[in-house]
Amino acid sequence: MTPEALSGGFRDASIQSARAFRAALEAMARPGTIWQVEGAAPPAPMSVASGVLILTLCDGTTPLHLGASMDLPMIRDWITFHTGAPLVAAEAARFALGHWQDLMPVNRFAIGTPDYPDRSATLIVEMPDLSTAGPQLSGPGIKGNASLSFPEVAAFRANRRHFPQGFDTYLTCDTRLAGLPRSTIVEDV
Repeated sequence: MTPEALSGGFRDASIQSARAFRAALEAMARPGTIWQVEGAAPPAPMSVASGVLILTLCDGTTPLHLGASMDLPMIRDWITFHTGAPLVAAEAARFALGHWQDLMPVNRFAIGTPDYPDRSATLIVEMPDLSTAGPQLSGPGIKGNASLSFPEVAAFRANRRHFPQGFDTYLTCDTRLAGLPRSTIVEDV
């Protein structure tokens, strides 16, 4: 285990994890909004926002897949030390972390079943930039329309066609995160 793995977790876990969980819920409930988070200091190239999500949403019972750019010894050690999450192949994952190209093809991730749509994967996608400009979003949690920068329209439109099945997505950049649930309708501008 690398020495860096032992640091970078929440300093006040009960308060910081509650705030982070609230931000994660709000982001998913209000697609197209960007939330600021803090408290994690994961090893590079993982962003603070991704680190916060991993610390908040993963534990020893949460299978996690790392895309190639995140599958590094220091990141593996950090996740193992702080969460105990088992690192698995994409097909077995409940969460996946990486840049968009690392997670391709996304159809290898679980989308749930008709009886259990909640047995799907949640993707945590590291973005070079995250802003409220981009394709137009509508659907539950969005008053009127919203916009959000994200990597590809086609994959998210295809994902929406599976609803109520499908994967959910968090987009992260630095200390910012946004949610894109499977129920969101994505349209080109």
